[in-house]
Amino acid sequence: MRFAGGSRRCETVFDLPAKQVVQQLKAAKGLVDPLQLALRSCEDIAELATMLDGDPAAESEVVSELEKLTHAVEQFELQSLLNGPNDNCGAILSVHAREGGLDANDWAEMLLGMYISWAQKAGLSAELLDRYDNEGAGITQATVAIRGPFAYGYLKGEEGIHRLVRISPYNAEGKRQTSFAAVDVSPEIEDTVEIEIDDKDVREDVFRASGAGGQHVNKTSSAIRLTHAPTGIVVQCQNDRSQHKNRAQAYKMLRARLARIEEEKREAEIAAKHQNKSITGFGSQIRNYFLHPDQRIKDSRTGFQMGNFHAVLGGEIQGFLDAFLKYRMANSAEVPG
Repeated sequence: MRFAGGSRRCETVFDLPAKQVVQQLKAAKGLVDPLQLALRSCEDIAELATMLDGDPAAESEVVSELEKLTHAVEQFELQSLLNGPNDNCGAILSVHAREGGLDANDWAEMLLGMYISWAQKAGLSAELLDRYDNEGAGITQATVAIRGPFAYGYLKGEEGIHRLVRISPYNAEGKRQTSFAAVDVSPEIEDTVEIEIDDKDVREDVFRASGAGGQHVNKTSSAIRLTHAPTGIVVQCQNDRSQHKNRAQAYKMLRARLARIEEEKREAEIAAKHQNKSITGFGSQIRNYFLHPDQRIKDSRTGFQMGNFHAVLGGEIQGFLDAFLKYRMANSAEVPG
């Protein structure tokens, strides 16, 4: 596996697809706008300061402008933390039911809805690529592509195990149940980024799509599953009726997973250098969601927590994402000496 690198000629905006140019402009705007707001606030505060002279109204305006400035600076600082090589990419996010029976299947579907709702609130797009419903309730697994400025940069910290504790609606005795779902996040790599995949390393299986989608989807072998032998990665796509489109999307998902492996290697090297454990390992329990005995969601890495369970499941997760960015920066800082 290799990335296109040093020998490639310098690209200008005229060499890039229109979609990629728009993405780059949005990313730049996301950095420039908070900075411009901060500069305007500084000018307003300086002007108001000359008008104080004990005027309560002017003092109130200065306080208001200072609050705006503080918020603008905080937003700019957060944006500056999104500096990874793939942070500005879209995100391919998969949710898998784990231990917990029907509760785990239901929990996986709840998490999927949470991320789609967050994307909508953040002005990003969400496209369902793959979904396998469980017969009893919820889903076995699902994959969604979330696209927009810094989608991957924000969501990559969501990778890991998410634990739910509640009174189970599937338990006739009304007992408390603990269930788990796993989230996997990879960057959606643009076609202009070269990742070499040897055809002989990939086994392709074609099968009939399952679930809703009409007679055509269920009666034709349009779904594609790819198995990458060197890494053991398995990806599949059945979202489209076209086998060709599903194959193209499956390869895109495979490229994303391979890019994530490369990123994890770099993160592991940084962690080893600073004698710190990696904080992105798939399979770690990163967050606990409690509905019983009280409502509480707490991130086990950052300590950030919220008390409104339904608001969080409705997509209000930005506080957790921001807290992880700050935590990640603090844990990857250079060790003095």
